Amino acid sequence: MTASALQLARVTHRYAGAERDALSDVTLDAAPGELLAIVGASGSGKTTALRLVAGYERPDAGAILLDGADVTRLPPERRGCGMVFQHYALFPHLSVEENVAFGLEARGVARAERRTRAQRALEAVGLAGTGARRVQALSGGEQQRVALARALVIEPRVLLLDEPLSNLDPTLRVATRDELRALLHRERVTALFVTHDQEDAFAVADRVALLQAGRLLQVGTPETLYDRPASRAVAAFIGRGALVPATLANGTDAAPDVTITLGGVAQRAAARMADGLADGRAHRVLAVLRPEQLALASDAADAAWPGRVTSRRFAGGTTVHQVALDGGVTVQVASADRGVREGDTVRVRLAAAQVAVVGADT
Repeated sequence: MTASALQLARVTHRYAGAERDALSDVTLDAAPGELLAIVGASGSGKTTALRLVAGYERPDAGAILLDGADVTRLPPERRGCGMVFQHYALFPHLSVEENVAFGLEARGVARAERRTRAQRALEAVGLAGTGARRVQALSGGEQQRVALARALVIEPRVLLLDEPLSNLDPTLRVATRDELRALLHRERVTALFVTHDQEDAFAVADRVALLQAGRLLQVGTPETLYDRPASRAVAAFIGRGALVPATLANGTDAAPDVTITLGGVAQRAAARMADGLADGRAHRVLAVLRPEQLALASDAADAAWPGRVTSRRFAGGTTVHQVALDGGVTVQVASADRGVREGDTVRVRLAAAQVAVVGADT
């Protein structure tokens, strides 16, 4: 299978009668063999991006490129993209093997070769020996893999996945996304993976693009978006975290310190800022406080913010406490302490040496 480079070059698209662009001047690229996820809330434009790449929609401006060639005006059947739909779209009257081979038959591939390639595709997704079964007899996870095999069997230049894990129960979903990432890397497939679930995106993708209201906010590795959000909007969407007013001072020009003062108590850490963020010393900034970066203070001598536990959630190895601090700030604190209850008065300290910082107005 030959993986292709994919690029959306300054793509804009607006549906007839809509008040705003579904996508606005979006530029994205995926290298050959790369898994790129597009995440965002409903209406962010992620499915529109997928449909534009597939050829089901045509952009009002910009271009879709495969290996540098402009395919913007090519119909879907001439682009060489494979598609895995949210609801799989399997044919109930066909066997598993016939479902997988359907795209090959439409392309005029001989019957013997269709069968050989379908069996090979089923083996690749861990379903060897299931070709004669009816799709209704398969579990949801197995049906998802049949849909994946059907898309892979045509040896697509780019694989497009539209919320492919959304119909699976939580336990199966975790296992399937691990299998999906391993399979796509093993087959070296360039894939565009659309999902509203950032945990799925982080687990599967090499890089993640975040869309909001048709605009690209940031693209980078999952670690980059989580640790170095480029804006307030990115920090608010990615992960769980409280955005707290803070000031930058001291440190170095490249890595100033951030000071967070709540209830008259100041705590300091190194500021971790996205590349290109302007020097925030003269601007208002927000510190992004993640649950794992905070702890309940056990020593009365520790500088810590006073607060009250408003709720708690058991999460296996830790309990996540929601704590209302002075100044109207609410944070989540991951703690191994199971003895803290709702209504308890606690003190919260910074447990991380670095915290992400974003501009207050971005």
